[in-house]
Amino acid sequence: MRTLYLVCGIFFVVLGAIGAFMPIMPTVPFLLVAVYCFARSNPEWERKILDHPTWGPQVRDWTERRAISRRAKIMAIGAMSVGAVFTWYTLGHPWYWISIAILVVAGSWIATRNE
Repeated sequence: MRTLYLVCGIFFVVLGAIGAFMPIMPTVPFLLVAVYCFARSNPEWERKILDHPTWGPQVRDWTERRAISRRAKIMAIGAMSVGAVFTWYTLGHPWYWISIAILVVAGSWIATRNE
């Protein structure tokens, strides 16, 4: 079972790394799942994520207080907005409605979290 958690943790770190460069894909949610997996398979790697200078504070804020910083909220909603505009320009109608729906649902949820 530890091996499965380890493989899943690595997979979610890779997805988080991809999300760091793609505006429509999140980073921190994938790192949260990776921390969960590493807590059950490799506590040293869990600690590396929690101690990371960029992503660690955001992951710790969520795991300890279920909070998202104001800056992270603005960045997330802004990135989703850019993704919706990109979808509008590239795919057009009716596909941009999917991006707008994601923006409204996920953006509303993010905006209402503690800071």
